[in-house]
Amino acid sequence: MTHKNFVSKSTKIVATLGPASSNAETLETLIREGLNVARINFSHGSHEVHGQTIETVRRVDVSLGTYTAILADLQGPKLRVGDIDGGEMPLVAGENLVVRVGEGVGKDGVVYTDYVSFAKDVTPGERVLMDDGKLCLRVLSTNGIDAVECEVIHGGPLRPRKGLNLPETKVSLPCITDKDAADLAFALSKDVDWIGLSFVRQASDILELKAQIAAAGKHAKVVAKIEKPEAIEDLEAILEATDAVMVARGDLGVEMPMQQVPLLQKEIVRKCMEKGRPVIVATQMLESMIESPTPTRAEVNDVANAVLDGADAVMLSGETSVGKYPVEAVAAMRKVIENIEEQGEVEYPERPPLHPDDERFISDSVCYNACRLARRVHAAAIVTMTFSGYTAIQVSSMRPKAKIFMFTANQRVLCQMSLVWGVYAVPYNKMVSTDHTISDIKSMLKQGGRVQDGDFVIHLASMPIADAGMTNMLKLSRV
Repeated sequence: MTHKNFVSKSTKIVATLGPASSNAETLETLIREGLNVARINFSHGSHEVHGQTIETVRRVDVSLGTYTAILADLQGPKLRVGDIDGGEMPLVAGENLVVRVGEGVGKDGVVYTDYVSFAKDVTPGERVLMDDGKLCLRVLSTNGIDAVECEVIHGGPLRPRKGLNLPETKVSLPCITDKDAADLAFALSKDVDWIGLSFVRQASDILELKAQIAAAGKHAKVVAKIEKPEAIEDLEAILEATDAVMVARGDLGVEMPMQQVPLLQKEIVRKCMEKGRPVIVATQMLESMIESPTPTRAEVNDVANAVLDGADAVMLSGETSVGKYPVEAVAAMRKVIENIEEQGEVEYPERPPLHPDDERFISDSVCYNACRLARRVHAAAIVTMTFSGYTAIQVSSMRPKAKIFMFTANQRVLCQMSLVWGVYAVPYNKMVSTDHTISDIKSMLKQGGRVQDGDFVIHLASMPIADAGMTNMLKLSRV
């Protein structure tokens, strides 16, 4: 087997690349330590820099024989304040602040925002949050055009370019801004594997992005970032439309009461597993490691809980992009994951197939029964032969104890699968006959040290295998 994975954990690690981590040497160490998905954050940095980072990931993959997924994360309609004179403005509780629309430098109780319809969208009484909710204001009045007067409720220093959240306001911005459209075109030109859509409000946002990806003739799949109350309200439809989900706890905890986030996280992860949608838990997982070589015990607990919930992947942001200890952060995360997977009980959702008239009924039934059988016979591996990756994702969503190996002739899905729980994708082109393919794959797994004599292996494929149609066959064999 040419495919290497240096770590045999099932829960994947997403790490944001940035100045601290985008050189080839650090990247190689991160991949060896267990990095599976490289996140490129389009809220920061130039196309030129991002392009170089993507090239570096691909180059390191070739030299290591690995398949790292690349997730291009669009900024979305993120609202921000503008520049501030002197680099800081103290907001004092009880005093007023005027927020003006336009380009300008904030001073003397006035700040600017480039969010054009700010004065039109807000109404008196609504809250305006700044800097991840650290500062809280209330709208007193708006002229409906370009000026909003607010009263400071919780004060503190306001610094330039900080985020603006309006948890009670219907924001009229499009889900794909002009900046996003340019970033999307660039990311697609680099053939990234996943596109993250920020501040998703409804399912139509995802369909719009999918239409643009299809129009560009690309294969990237969509990660819907759940960080707004509207998304929680439309969750079922969003899960139906998207390919994967990210629980973006940072903005979610600002837009909604923070005490609701832990249960929302569990609920979203559970629903994603039921639907067969990969899910990432993100934001502040090992935040203290931006400055410290070891995580806090609470952070360790947080990562452990996400793994126990059944998340496909856990994510690092500032820890790896700008932090002082990017390698230590990935290593710490991997150690927690490995320990929990070895000792803990990850809940597996049994999901009997849908209605017999559903077009996926046959392959879903095969996947469901493969996972049940794997548990009964303590199988070492479930092997799926799949072109699209569908069966591998279905099997993964039931979180079997057996390792999942996906053999595919489709080069494009190899990296994509690095986001999916427990799936290791291997390139394979020899589709001769079913029996020949099955014995060939078994000897590859054995040579690679993945299975041993006496192990049970479950094979899923389509008969006849050369047609690469729907998965309709399940075979149990022994090494």
